Amino acid sequence: MAITGIIPQLRTMDIASSIRFYTEKLDFVVEFNYQDFYVGLRYGDLTIHLKRVREPDPSIRYVDDGGHLHLYLRVDGVAALAERLEAGGVPLVQNVHETPWDTREIVVHDDQGHTLYFGEPLKPRGRAEGD
Repeated sequence: MAITGIIPQLRTMDIASSIRFYTEKLDFVVEFNYQDFYVGLRYGDLTIHLKRVREPDPSIRYVDDGGHLHLYLRVDGVAALAERLEAGGVPLVQNVHETPWDTREIVVHDDQGHTLYFGEPLKPRGRAEGD
């Protein structure tokens, strides 16, 4: 057996709104849409699933209260992404900042309130400190 991917699932009360957020703001494309109930979104080789639910996702409050996250997306050019998101009407929960674990990150909420971190490594991948 070989694991060939991991696909997170986010719960949404408004699947059309969530599709718009991820496709218009983050450039995902719809891979499949099963009866406006369950949707697969793809960005390159990466996939997330959306599931329509009747009640707000209880993890949203838990994540907010505990300083957790729903998705961490590694990106190139996090500062440019921050500018693009703000220009597109997506408020930043945390603006561009550097972390003690050597990343540059921003934090946003999606249309449902899920916490999304976008980060890039400060050091080139595969290089140890001092190289």
